Amino acid sequence: MEKETKKINGKKLIGTIVSDKMQKTVVVAVSRYFKHPKYGKYINSTKKYKAHNESDTFKTGDRVEIQEVRPISKDKNFTVTKKII
Repeated sequence: MEKETKKINGKKLIGTIVSDKMQKTVVVAVSRYFKHPKYGKYINSTKKYKAHNESDTFKTGDRVEIQEVRPISKDKNFTVTKKII
């Protein structure tokens, strides 16, 4: 019998932590720069995601990578995987 290796699928996003006030949770702001489909103007859009931070090692201002996982709570579907330097 071989052990099954669990493959993690889901989005990987890079953003900056804007809040670490909650226990085991951080708020990550992810910016994306794209061209408007109709008007052609380039737009910078920011979206905030709540991410699981089990050990509370990441603090406000850190640039991190977040990975989509199964829902952890009502509005928390991401976990922090690593710090980007």
